[in-house]
Amino acid sequence: MPTVYAPNEEFHLKIRPGDVGRYVLLCGDPARTEKIAAYFDDAVFVKSNREYTIYTGTLEGERVSVCSTGIGGPSTAIAVEELIHCGADTFIRIGSAGGMAPEVLGGDVVIGTGAIRMEGTSKEYAPMEYPAVADYGVVNALAAAAKTEKVRFHVGVLHNKDNFYGQHSPDTMPVREKLKGKWQAFLDCGALASEMESAALFIICAVRRARAGCIVQVFANQTRRALGLSDPMVLDTDAAVRVGVRGLRNLILQDRAE
Repeated sequence: MPTVYAPNEEFHLKIRPGDVGRYVLLCGDPARTEKIAAYFDDAVFVKSNREYTIYTGTLEGERVSVCSTGIGGPSTAIAVEELIHCGADTFIRIGSAGGMAPEVLGGDVVIGTGAIRMEGTSKEYAPMEYPAVADYGVVNALAAAAKTEKVRFHVGVLHNKDNFYGQHSPDTMPVREKLKGKWQAFLDCGALASEMESAALFIICAVRRARAGCIVQVFANQTRRALGLSDPMVLDTDAAVRVGVRGLRNLILQDRAE
């Protein structure tokens, strides 16, 4: 697929084929890219433009990259599209989330098997009847990594939305009844945690025939708080980073064996 507007590099990421590996870790915060790249061998800074910061290095002898996406589906879509233009075909998002299910505690990690498409970006790619699901092999690699790292984890469905404060302050929104009604329905269906990028990632990768997975670290759980249960708050993403990097190692070794 040709680049758009920029003849010699991607318009937003400012990269070219060869700048990134086929395996890419994604994170929302540009500051988190350096933290993740520290796990690579021979990591080098590639580019930073707008919300996008990129490092490339190696894991298990394979070229890998980390790229920040900013917050939400639209900026994630731009990053993933342009990374695919430059040769990437496997993505793992390492992010943060708010807990939903009562059994999910702050500090736990959640590995997404699929995402609720209560956002707008994925609708520009596929009809709503098409599910946003993670790649089975990526999910398994992450689950195995969580066990190795001895991190408390859950595997299941993530909730996606475009309005952060619609989740946390629904009564201030004119569409409050819709927001609260759907939130309760998703809780009743067993959704584990809520974030803002995985639905777009899963759908784009389905359309572009790439692999995708997502692991998020829960910082707190408003359901537990509403029920009067303890609600520990963990604001770092260290556990998700460790599991995400080890999961990528697992995937590289699995691909090599196959």
